[in-house]
Amino acid sequence: MVSAMRLDPFHQNMADISFEEAVQLSIRRDPRYQAEAYEFVRTALHVAVKQFCNGDEGQHVGGRDLLEGVRSHALKEYGPMALFILRQWGVQQGIDVGHIVYNLISAGYFGKSDGDSLDDFADGYDFDVAFTTPFLPQNGNFLS
Repeated sequence: MVSAMRLDPFHQNMADISFEEAVQLSIRRDPRYQAEAYEFVRTALHVAVKQFCNGDEGQHVGGRDLLEGVRSHALKEYGPMALFILRQWGVQQGIDVGHIVYNLISAGYFGKSDGDSLDDFADGYDFDVAFTTPFLPQNGNFLS
C-alpha cells in the first residue's frame, strides 16, 4: 500500500505565516514554480477536501487524493487549456505538485505526518493524458 501524504493547512502547531509569505519564501528557495502554481495547489487541496473528506477541513488529504483534486480543478477551471497553463507555471507532472506541497511544508504553511513522502506524488498520472483526453472526440474521428 502506498503511504498517503497528509496535508493539513489548518494544523494548530504550524508557524504563523501567511500564505503569501510562504509562497514568496518558497519561490526564493525553489524558483521552478510560479506563484500562481502555489495558489492553484492550495485551491486544489480544498477541492480534494470536498471530494474525499466530505468537506471536513480538519481531515488530512493524501497525495494521490490531492492529485485528483488538481486534475478536477484544472479541468473545471481551464478546460482544454489546463495542460498549457500548468506548464506555464512549471507544473508538468505529479512530482511537481509534490515539490510545491513540500516547499509550503518547509515554509511552515502546510503540515505533514511521519508517514508522508514526496514519493506519494511521483506516480500519480500522466499529465498529457489526464488533461487532453477529456477533450478528444469520443469516436476518435477528428474530422466528423
